[in-house]
Amino acid sequence: MTDTLLDELLSKPVGPAVPTRQVDPDRDYTRQIEVSGDAAEVTVRGPAEMDPKGTAATVLRSQGLDPEQWEVKGFRSSEWTMPNGETGLSTRFSFARCAVLPDDERPDIAELLQAVETYEPRWPAAGLPQGDHSLVVALGDMQFGKLDGDGPAGTLQRTIHCLNRAADLLEVYRRRFPIGHVHVAWLGDHIEGFQSQGGANAWRTQLTLTEQIRLTRRVMLHAAMTMAPLAERVTMAAVPGNHGEAVRFAGRGVTRYDDSHDTEALISVRDALELNPELYGHVECYVPDTDELTVVVDCSGSAVAHAHGHQWRPGKHWEWWRGQAFNKESAMHHADVLLAGHLHHEFVDTDGPRTFIQPPAMESESTWWRHAKGTTGAPGLVVAVTKDGQVPVKEVVR
Repeated sequence: MTDTLLDELLSKPVGPAVPTRQVDPDRDYTRQIEVSGDAAEVTVRGPAEMDPKGTAATVLRSQGLDPEQWEVKGFRSSEWTMPNGETGLSTRFSFARCAVLPDDERPDIAELLQAVETYEPRWPAAGLPQGDHSLVVALGDMQFGKLDGDGPAGTLQRTIHCLNRAADLLEVYRRRFPIGHVHVAWLGDHIEGFQSQGGANAWRTQLTLTEQIRLTRRVMLHAAMTMAPLAERVTMAAVPGNHGEAVRFAGRGVTRYDDSHDTEALISVRDALELNPELYGHVECYVPDTDELTVVVDCSGSAVAHAHGHQWRPGKHWEWWRGQAFNKESAMHHADVLLAGHLHHEFVDTDGPRTFIQPPAMESESTWWRHAKGTTGAPGLVVAVTKDGQVPVKEVVR
């Protein structure tokens, strides 16, 4: 009696027994893939006799990805017990996209360089034009070699076209201003390089480093040869960008701040121009001093400063400029105009007598930015007329 009462008081509504579930491939043999840029994570779960690597390759192929272009960087594997009591296998693979593109997908560097040779300098018959105003041509962020948008060929053709167009527009501006000085400002990131992202951009870079530098050097030479016949004084200045850095240590440290392919390309062009002083003796080239990132050039009484733009946060150009100007030993102390690249979009700002000009990038788009924000680029360069600190004309050339 006591035991029966005890059992009744301790009783609980236990659920009915559930029969053992049979293996369901949709639930037990899982295949999952996550792709982010040049990295991929593939997880496969199945019976112990499953071929994990072959199954992972099948998952890549099912998403339109060629397994030959991905290499395994690491994996984690574990066993588990399926509902039917059998042993299952779960493996997670980490893939990285291979850094080498097939040769047939690489642009022909010889064909690219043909675009540089299509514009003939037009030397005047009666001396070089004189005047007390300067025409400034500001451009940057070509990132030659980058796969995005219309690639190296599109960026190169656009750069040459815009430089030629700027030369043609000089005669239009001369109807209003006596222009005797043409200044070309190279504002950094002329190459894509392999340092800025620690090599993570290698797969999406179609040109070798030397090919990127060669394009930059020859485009700069084309600009010098094009502008040389157009004014009694022609100057070009280049500043280092983050993509043009020659060396990085552990993805962060650099050698000197002026150790840059962006500026070395212009130094090479200067060396070439000096071989023909009769034609190019009036062409001057400037880069920052040792361990510096900025350079200032006098343009008809306007102190025009050059920087890449990676030294300040977006929208903080005035704060950075004020800080530099506080140093009386810095040429920025006297700057009237600041030219900068880096942010890839057109932006003009003024503060009292000072003018900030940011030309758009020459590349057509950043695919990463388009995926993140939805917008493509609006490439081009900026031309401006200046004298004695004033900049009455600013125009985007596309």
